Amino acid sequence: MKILRVGEKGFDRYLSEIEGRGAQDGFRLEKKVRSILEGVRKRGDKALVHYTQAFDGLRIPIHKLPVKRSEVREAYRKVPGDFLETLKEAARRIRKFHQLLSHRWVQSLKVKERGIRLEQVMKPLERVGIYVPGGKASYPSTVLMAAIPAKVAGVREILMVTPPQKEGISPSVLVAADLAGVDRIYQLGGVQAIAALAYGTRSIPRVDKIIGPGNQYVATAKRLVFGDVDIDMVAGPSEIVIVSDENTPPSFVAADLISQAEHDEMALAILMTDSETFGREVKREIARQLSSLKRRKVASASLHQRGAILIVKNTEQAIRLVNRIAPEHLELAVSRPLSLIKNVKHAGAVFLGPYTPEAIGDYMAGPNHILPTAGTARFSSPLGVEDFIKRTNLMHFSKSALRRFEKDVKRFAEWEGLEGHYRAVQIRMKKS
Repeated sequence: MKILRVGEKGFDRYLSEIEGRGAQDGFRLEKKVRSILEGVRKRGDKALVHYTQAFDGLRIPIHKLPVKRSEVREAYRKVPGDFLETLKEAARRIRKFHQLLSHRWVQSLKVKERGIRLEQVMKPLERVGIYVPGGKASYPSTVLMAAIPAKVAGVREILMVTPPQKEGISPSVLVAADLAGVDRIYQLGGVQAIAALAYGTRSIPRVDKIIGPGNQYVATAKRLVFGDVDIDMVAGPSEIVIVSDENTPPSFVAADLISQAEHDEMALAILMTDSETFGREVKREIARQLSSLKRRKVASASLHQRGAILIVKNTEQAIRLVNRIAPEHLELAVSRPLSLIKNVKHAGAVFLGPYTPEAIGDYMAGPNHILPTAGTARFSSPLGVEDFIKRTNLMHFSKSALRRFEKDVKRFAEWEGLEGHYRAVQIRMKKS
């Protein structure tokens, strides 16, 4: 993991590369992704079988794509009892947090004045599709984070797709789906799964919105189907920035950097500190901890290729750099984190103090771990109940109320050259 000092040429070059990380090579994949999307749109279920065999190496007949309720019940018996209780507790905490926030989004707004009634009605989406990765690891936590806020919002039907495995879908993923209220599960992954959710086939109904992370092909597919269907975000590799002083044990910081690096070779892990001595201690601790990590090859590649220890002048400068990067996860592992938070403008989730590792947010804290990546925290937010609510505006005018605005409508219509707009009001005023 490289050490870069503020003011050095390499420091600025590295920051520029990180700021531009959102410009991924999704455009390079577009031709192939479009071909798969169009294949599913035209050939439906037959294309799903073909692409699943081509990309996952498994020939699964259409009638076996849906997971049966009996398989979910069997999954409960396969999950160890202690982990089952952990899944239930995580689901409870996530549900409670999102329920506390839900009142802000599910209540309609009403405004009344003389002869006028204005209203905004909040309604949940009808059907949502959740994509759950299944390649390098099993992610029951993602199932809970994606499905529970949709259920709290009142979504009528939740579908889940996840890549098929020779040994079957992970029992913990099936149990998490059941605990979260998923209605239908399909063993289907990749671009073809996104296409099925976006366009619908004879076996899989079309959804209104697609949620969940995936690889570059999945992310590109989500971007391309947006407009035919809504999406949560185009997610990139996981990322963390840690701002730390010498008061936090180096072992804590090293462990948290590794916890993100082990996700993917393209994950981003950065430490900012004003002490080069501390930075070097963290670097040594990383090497020590990696030696016993099962996914050390993945984590090592990530830390070597994309990670860095940035030596800054002070914590104020660190926060300014944080706002430039706009990370998915930000840890303020300092003695007085609350004194810094007011200056943080852009971050998906912030973890305060040395005893709030990012990992607790991934699993048990309650707030959502589906967060904006690749600098999009500048303008987007964590997944929440509001992402599953749509708004409809209602207006009701009496004749006398409409008359009060006749001249205003006439002025607008004349200015914009839309004669018919004014006529629609005028004709009502003339009618007895």
